[in-house]
Amino acid sequence: MRRIAPDRDRLLGVVAEVFREHGYEGASLSAIGEATGLGKGSLYHFFPGGKEAMARAVIAHIDGWFEDNVFAPLRDSADPLAGVERMLAETDSYFRSGRRVCLIGAFALDDSRDLFAGQIRSYFGSWVVHLAGALARSGHRPGEASELAEEAVAAIQGALTLARAANDLDVFSRALRRLRTRLGVPAKT
Repeated sequence: MRRIAPDRDRLLGVVAEVFREHGYEGASLSAIGEATGLGKGSLYHFFPGGKEAMARAVIAHIDGWFEDNVFAPLRDSADPLAGVERMLAETDSYFRSGRRVCLIGAFALDDSRDLFAGQIRSYFGSWVVHLAGALARSGHRPGEASELAEEAVAAIQGALTLARAANDLDVFSRALRRLRTRLGVPAKT
């Protein structure tokens, strides 16, 4: 019986979860194969560069999602605060209200950082730049907007880590609420 090839987006999602659970070094091809249901030959067919190619593809996939759902609204919204509101809502949704690790942040902290340094810098740099642009368009001075954007991205990343460390998901929700106020986004009614 012929096996149907998996959808690439779904495949990348499964591979990403293996990396989230085991880290780059701990994510063996066996673990990835077990999670995806694919043998090593099929994995190499999809990712000829092996595990490194898989991780690069996962990072690019995550970056693409953030481009569409976070960066573009920040950059393109006629109302910049609506773009910031969307960023907060999409970030909350993506990280499942603090239940999901930021894989790119995790890669930045482990020994694989140097392999993916360019992609990691680009992801976080884009987030800060686009948020700073929206904040500047909403009335903040450019220098202040850049500092505030950096503070916001750091707060999101730190809240993800603290929520998991404390086993208290409300840490993430509280951090997003404080960011709404700090970034000047009107409270939800």
